[in-house]
Amino acid sequence: MASKVSGGAGAQAGGTSAFDPAVLDRLAQLSFVARTVVEGFMAGSHRSPRRGSSVEFAQHREYVPGDDPRFVDERIFARSNRLVVKEFVAETNFALHLLVDASASMGFKSLRWSKFDYARWCAAALAYLVLEQRDTAGLVLFDSEARTKVPPGNGAAQAAAILASLEAAAPAGETRVGSVLSWIGTRLKSRGIVAIFSDFLDEPSVILEGVRRLALAGHEPILFQVLDPQEVDFDFAGNLRLEDLEGSGRIQIDAKAIREAYREELERHGAELRRGAAASGLDFVRLVTSSPLDVVLSAYLARRMARARDGRR
Repeated sequence: MASKVSGGAGAQAGGTSAFDPAVLDRLAQLSFVARTVVEGFMAGSHRSPRRGSSVEFAQHREYVPGDDPRFVDERIFARSNRLVVKEFVAETNFALHLLVDASASMGFKSLRWSKFDYARWCAAALAYLVLEQRDTAGLVLFDSEARTKVPPGNGAAQAAAILASLEAAAPAGETRVGSVLSWIGTRLKSRGIVAIFSDFLDEPSVILEGVRRLALAGHEPILFQVLDPQEVDFDFAGNLRLEDLEGSGRIQIDAKAIREAYREELERHGAELRRGAAASGLDFVRLVTSSPLDVVLSAYLARRMARARDGRR
């Protein structure tokens, strides 16, 4: 998808939920946005199949020489004179790397907020959620290259640094998502989930190559495609001026004449990204900026939790 749609504000968001983007748009501080979005749902703990000495009991097994005697189950020994040890599910340190596309195309909006606003709200919410669980989060804002970096860390100071960087950023510059992903895959030291928020207006093959590099480096990339409802529906009427927000030119065209071809191309582009991600066992999630943030994020996190539970059975 090489071209971007340029147009004026038009559609209005419905509803007055405290989680609606229309309400969040009026909030000045991203920290409050993040708390509002994540309030009412929990991502749950992330656990490893490794056995250790955490708080959740997993199973008993026979004692073998070298086992820590502190984990011998004394009640079973008293009843049956058998030495068995208790095993527990070991909690793992979770690292979330947030990659937010801050290129000019992310500045498009038909609502009162842009794709970039929506992306940074999502990133802020996930950062808040992860850091509240005392895990690790970091941030990279990028266009054709990494623009702003907050190295992974935890605690209140880390939350403040991530939110301040998101608040201060503005969309500008060209998009080169694929090359940025390939570059950053060799530089993320702590392995973890890489949540990428972008419109992905780049060649799918180049994007997927960058995604594969991240996966080969031991990360789990998640592709969150952020689109404006006008980009999805393309329900403009009459003559339309199409302008490349990244500066390559503009054309005048009859919107109705190209509507179906545009929709087909958008779906083809998204389907190629979705298939490529699925082939590597990764998630591709389309986010439309008219959707309430708590609904889309909690629905996705719930699906992840369900898959994790099924995988442990």
